[in-house]
Amino acid sequence: MNKKQAKDRIEELRKQVEYHAKRYYDDDRPEISDFGYDMLMVELRNLEKEYPEFLSSESLTQKVGGHVKEGFEKVTHEVPLQSLQDVFSIEEVEEYVQKIEQKAKENNIEKVKYVVETKIDGLSAALEYRNGKFFRGATRGNGIVGEDVTQNLKTVSTIPMEIKDKIDIIVRGEVFIAKDDFEKMNQEREENEEELFANARNAAAGSLRQLDSKITSKRPLDIYIFNVQKIEGKEFNSHYDELQYLEEQGFNVNPVRIYCNNIEEIRNAIEKIGQDRENLTFGIDGAVVKVDDLRFREILGTTSKTPRWAVAYKYPPEKKETILKDIVCQVGRTGVITPMAILEPVKVAGSTISKTTLHNEDFIKQKELKVGDTVVIQKAGDVIPEIVEVKKDKRTGNEVDFEMPSVCPVCGAQAVREEGEAAIRCTGIECPAKLYRNLVHFVSREAMNIDGLGENIIGQLLERNLISNIADIYTLKFEDIASLKKNGKKFAQNLVDSINKSKQNDLYRLITALGIRHVGVKASKLLARKYKNIDNLINAEFDDLSMINDIGPIVANSIREFFMQEQTKDLIEKLKQAGVNTKSLEENIEDNRFEGKTFVLTGSLETYTRGEASNIIERFGGKTSGTVSKKTDYLIAGEEAGSKLTKAQNLGITIISEQQFKEMIK
Repeated sequence: MNKKQAKDRIEELRKQVEYHAKRYYDDDRPEISDFGYDMLMVELRNLEKEYPEFLSSESLTQKVGGHVKEGFEKVTHEVPLQSLQDVFSIEEVEEYVQKIEQKAKENNIEKVKYVVETKIDGLSAALEYRNGKFFRGATRGNGIVGEDVTQNLKTVSTIPMEIKDKIDIIVRGEVFIAKDDFEKMNQEREENEEELFANARNAAAGSLRQLDSKITSKRPLDIYIFNVQKIEGKEFNSHYDELQYLEEQGFNVNPVRIYCNNIEEIRNAIEKIGQDRENLTFGIDGAVVKVDDLRFREILGTTSKTPRWAVAYKYPPEKKETILKDIVCQVGRTGVITPMAILEPVKVAGSTISKTTLHNEDFIKQKELKVGDTVVIQKAGDVIPEIVEVKKDKRTGNEVDFEMPSVCPVCGAQAVREEGEAAIRCTGIECPAKLYRNLVHFVSREAMNIDGLGENIIGQLLERNLISNIADIYTLKFEDIASLKKNGKKFAQNLVDSINKSKQNDLYRLITALGIRHVGVKASKLLARKYKNIDNLINAEFDDLSMINDIGPIVANSIREFFMQEQTKDLIEKLKQAGVNTKSLEENIEDNRFEGKTFVLTGSLETYTRGEASNIIERFGGKTSGTVSKKTDYLIAGEEAGSKLTKAQNLGITIISEQQFKEMIK
């Protein structure tokens, strides 16, 4: 490689590293594995070493990645939160120790001792205590300036709000999410059709860097403290002694710390951590070798980015070959059909892997997977097993292509994939796999509004086999409901009353409750207003539906497919037999005076609730919106109107009072 080629490659690598660092540190949404990022950094570091004339202080080999997220107050760290120099072989660790030993001789230090700790895979944070009380917490940021996340850190139960000694101290720790908690989080997100977290580290980072601490409080964050940044009124010579002191003060200290006297013990410690890593409750991405003597650390000093008194050994990701025996499909609570790989059991990173998700149809096609293939398995982030490669050279010709099902494997209803989506969904409303979620939606406030029939009660009814489909709600017996709670007669009567009351709901509530994809409350009102009863809607033609304002072809197609299902027809018939109203109760007003007009409401109205005012507008053919824009025709301003009024004035929107609105609807 000549100088020009080296310069071009260095510039290219810097761009790649900066892009992936932003995705990792700032966005908490990595696109490549940690190992992939590390290899880019190694190549960049080696080229900069070979061609020092191209070295720049702006290179991420010379500074810490990460920036302060907008919305957070900035905190300047009294002691910089540096990153560690990574090495990827025991030989490199040995070279590092030899340099430390040589430096010790030069400074007449007879014996160097070390502490080997787990490198926890999380987000680094500094905790500041004043007079023994928690004062402030901040993320690492770029090492010099971080984000003030004090309120979020207060939600982490393992952070003491007060320590034993009334001292001023700053400690550094790693915020993380335990393996089991991470798996539960991703399982819940998958069931809710939310994007999965790439790994536990990014889940922890995203949780800690929430602008709303209420969201953070719902995430299972934990922390391990691993360093004293600054302490007033006490002095230590040993890092190991510091950690013991922190533990006595009530801090949750890194539990894996091995005292070592020489390279052989260091090598054994790294090997032991590597062997035990699968059994650890938290994820790690390496082992850290630290000089124990704090005075010697001062002599060794730091670079602009890393301390010279520590180095991080990164374990290589373990990969194994196995056979893809079969692909089966599972149906989630929301109806998403997910392909699952059934594997010849293989041990990877300490655990036996026999199956793994294949995500969706596109993933299978991208990997060109066939049943019978030899595949390479890797555990992503040491938690989630994944297929990373297909060994096409090992194919025998007996491998079989896989096709996603056209019907739900659980209930037999049509399975559809809508344009622009990767997921294939079951469309059956009575599908057992979707039953719990469908029930929760059916009884919700915006739908049938059955007060008292919450998620917990629905779960109990299903567990006791008291209901097996939505219509069974209307056949529940008083004594069955009462049995769910101790002294549950009053509860049962209230719930029976609420169920009976829901039978008289307007048609739009029933349409909303059916959970037709893309059909919310507003669309349900439009449909109820146009078709008057459920039978007319069931028989509505695609062309007629798609011509309705705010419906369009995608929603129209979803409605047609839904009502063509035998399960839908069966449920509607059962609801009719149970006495549920299937007709519009809205007064028939042939007056579209507000057609094509959009209203926004702000402040409090005396005569109407916002819902009542919205209904009136919609009955006259108009639309309501929650935000003011150039497309807004009228802003109805009540008492204590706020920022929407100001924005409407700036945009020149027509502003009317409640009295003027009354005049308009006479």
